[in-house]
Amino acid sequence: MNDAQRKRLEERLLAERSRIRGVLDRMNRTARSADERDQSGDISIMPTHAADLGTDEQQRELDTSVNQNEAETLAEIDSALERLYKTPERYGVDERTGEPIPMARLDVIPWARFNVEGQTAAEANEG
Repeated sequence: MNDAQRKRLEERLLAERSRIRGVLDRMNRTARSADERDQSGDISIMPTHAADLGTDEQQRELDTSVNQNEAETLAEIDSALERLYKTPERYGVDERTGEPIPMARLDVIPWARFNVEGQTAAEANEG
């Protein structure tokens, strides 16, 4: 990987990190706002139909899932930036095989720790 490619990937990582932090910040502000309304006892936000309660709960579960996925991606990005800055020889190298991760994969997922085959194996071990 040359310096121009490394710089481009660093910029992508930083941009994606900024985007995710913005999403998480907005979700946290929205959740705090809803909690404050719930604690204030304001009944005007209460759904008037039982089905609305289910919809609200489903939305909270979806928000929690999105929040968790984004937080996990943020951790992967932070880890990739750490490799890039502290041990640049390890950035873009498959953690299992030690082989370079193809640039096409890094262009799509600049925080990738494995090539496609390694990622598949890692996911199989998790499940």
